Amino acid sequence: MESPDIDRPDRLAESAAPTRPSTDRRRSFLLPATLTAVALLAGGALFVSGYSMGRQASAEPGTPGTDGSAFRPFWDTYHTIRDRYAGNDVSRDAIVQGAIRGMIDSLEDPYSQYLTSEQYRSNLQGISGEFEGIGAELATQATDGAPSCVTLGPTCRLLIITPFGGSPAEKAGLRAGDLVLATDGVPLDGLSVDAARARIRGPKGSVLELSVLRGSAVPFPLKITRDVILEQEVETKAFDGGGVGYVQLKGFSDRAAADLTNAVRAHVEAGRRKLIIDLRGNPGGYVTAARLVASQFIDSGTIFWEQDARGNQLATEATPGGVATDPRIDVIALIDRGTASASEIVAAALQDSGRAMLVGQRSFGKGTVQQWQELPGEGGAFRLTIARWLSPSKRWIHNVGIEPDVTVPVPTDPVPGKDPTLDRALELLGAKPVGPQR
Repeated sequence: MESPDIDRPDRLAESAAPTRPSTDRRRSFLLPATLTAVALLAGGALFVSGYSMGRQASAEPGTPGTDGSAFRPFWDTYHTIRDRYAGNDVSRDAIVQGAIRGMIDSLEDPYSQYLTSEQYRSNLQGISGEFEGIGAELATQATDGAPSCVTLGPTCRLLIITPFGGSPAEKAGLRAGDLVLATDGVPLDGLSVDAARARIRGPKGSVLELSVLRGSAVPFPLKITRDVILEQEVETKAFDGGGVGYVQLKGFSDRAAADLTNAVRAHVEAGRRKLIIDLRGNPGGYVTAARLVASQFIDSGTIFWEQDARGNQLATEATPGGVATDPRIDVIALIDRGTASASEIVAAALQDSGRAMLVGQRSFGKGTVQQWQELPGEGGAFRLTIARWLSPSKRWIHNVGIEPDVTVPVPTDPVPGKDPTLDRALELLGAKPVGPQR
């Protein structure tokens, strides 16, 4: 097994999947929106707590003699389809891929799945933090006063949360709050956000025309030339007159881990001894990145345990040399129902080690590890649950989540731009709440 990784959730495909929250400065117009925000064109990755890149299977094809009778119905079906099916031409590759998909689906495990070659490549792009597209974050916005919406149409619009800095979307003039009604002249009505995203993504150099509605004006066309996008997974700022350092982590690519390290180092070098790490809405990424992130605050000891199908447990230890391991630096981590997979590994490690206080709401609860295995040729790949991950104290949080040390209820009638969880964290650090943000 190669170094373990963590995949992201497909927040659009699973009703129970978490959503990514907007940043403070976007909250005022996003509150009525369905916060199923996703990094545009970031790839359709399914929600997994951890996975590792498996090697291609090297075993010789065929059915072992001891399993001959069990596989007899399978081979009888295959040969009958190949020799006698009269509906249309039979694709051997399609039959084989369908059989693989059926085997994986029979497990009834939402985190194990077969992907075609194209889906597999898109998935890996999504968790790498680098992809080809226009560079913007999306959500849905209900226009009829409903708290949420799923299917795009007159009462459910595709909302631009924000274009990434320096992205083709920003350069073309796309703005936060814009609504996208159509792509290349074809309306988005009837599509899910996932399907709309598939229309918008595309290779570097290709041109996309969006029909954009801004405010109450008449929709206008906007042409954008797609490019390679580096997803912005780290945001940093200071509160309380510069006394509190804040870092929001939106994903767990290796680049994100490096960016977080640099952001935390800058706060420490600026003399800040109070830090807030925002893991809310973070859907996960690579396990290696989770280890690096946790190691910036935990000097030594176990970050998490991995337990395989036979019950064997292997500890992943902290990497020495973290930039904020000094116990005189107070750390608070923010979590919510969108905190999942790799972000839960970090949150659990910080809590079990006593290194940080968790503030917010109970996390999502994803505690299994998946492994990718590529198939020969254009056979695609499949992802299979092969282990559990446990916290340093060997808690298994699967379908349970992590309870924060200080719970901040989600307001039933939120004030636009106000962040009660962040304000509570600042209060616990002896700092002033920030109040509504624009």
